[in-house]
Amino acid sequence: MTFKYNNVYINETSTVVGPYEAKGPFSKLYDKCYKEFYFGEKTWETAEVKCITESLNILLKKINKKSKNIDVHIGGDLLNQLVATNYASSKMSIPLIGIYSACATSTLGIMLASNMLDANQIKNAVVTASSHNNSAEKQFRNPTEYGGPKREYTTFTTTGCASCYLSNDKSNIRVESATLGTVMDLGITDVFNMGAVMAPAAAKVISDHLNDTNRTADYYDLILTGDLGIVGKSILKEYMETEYGIKLKNHDDSACMIFDIDKQPVYQGGSGVACLPLVTFSYIFDQIKKGKLNKILLVATGALMNTSMCNQKLSIPSIAHAVSLEVVK
Repeated sequence: MTFKYNNVYINETSTVVGPYEAKGPFSKLYDKCYKEFYFGEKTWETAEVKCITESLNILLKKINKKSKNIDVHIGGDLLNQLVATNYASSKMSIPLIGIYSACATSTLGIMLASNMLDANQIKNAVVTASSHNNSAEKQFRNPTEYGGPKREYTTFTTTGCASCYLSNDKSNIRVESATLGTVMDLGITDVFNMGAVMAPAAAKVISDHLNDTNRTADYYDLILTGDLGIVGKSILKEYMETEYGIKLKNHDDSACMIFDIDKQPVYQGGSGVACLPLVTFSYIFDQIKKGKLNKILLVATGALMNTSMCNQKLSIPSIAHAVSLEVVK
């Protein structure tokens, strides 16, 4: 299902990141960088709450608005019951729609905000997407203190929060359309092989989007997928050509971009809810400002698992949602 929008724009963004991202290739493009995982807090979970809160405050300062001027906050994270987003929202006094689509949450949030704006149900919205390496690893795998070895094809959860402000006020970046994803399950049970788990969902939503809009892949200057990593990126290209007859040429994956993979111990690249929007709101938007990109398809990908189901050795479903951005000249 694809939604077309007539008058929805991303007016401003903000990014707050952790220590590994701060040492990555886009460090100078983030609004705030922390040198340690605790962000000055006592726990990783409260560090993530602070990360979201600071990202929202930076965003509000950029747009010169107070929280009371925002109609709705749409956001999500990886922690049980969205606790990081909920605690952060309690500090902001903005009506909240908490959402969970694993690491595909960012594009789902933009889609929901765009639908409400296009229907004139709201005047503006802020969308947040956050993840924290240590809090997520503690919940989904083992606490990092255990020092448990990981497979070479695993990814490294991104620490940070990316926020954006959407409204009907015209800016140079328009949300042109969005395609809702379909849950896919190819029977993979390996919790470390997230790229293989999520690649089919990414392929499905890209194919659906192109079919619904009657476009070819080369319509876009860039198709940017979420946290597939090096292995998942290659699987996606092969799967798309085999299953849908689509060759991805102008494609990259945010997991392969956010870190310096050759120098940092991040395995196959990044992952996490914040991975794609952090790359988008830093490097991609910088490329837009420089006139190098005009049409971008964002495809955030998520593995819909929890610890109980993984411990039962059940297969891992996945989903991806796509958002089309176009530069207004």
